[in-house]
Amino acid sequence: MTERRCVSCWQVKDRDDLIKITSDSTNGNVVVNPNSLTFGRSAYLCYNEACIESAFKKNKLSKHLKTSIPNELKGQLLDELRNN
Repeated sequence: MTERRCVSCWQVKDRDDLIKITSDSTNGNVVVNPNSLTFGRSAYLCYNEACIESAFKKNKLSKHLKTSIPNELKGQLLDELRNN
């Protein structure tokens, strides 16, 4: 069991209970990365809308990943939330 911390609410949870977002080291694209096949700087968010909204409202993802975050990523994360 590997634990990670949500960058929004700072709760420590099992890695499988969090959404992984990775800034790809090869091309700099920011992707939702549930299968861990993309390597680069990663951040984790809880599977709840409050954490996703907070991460974008306060630029927490951008600061943690040290890159700009595309606007469509928020929609992808909310879709990921609805699918789980």
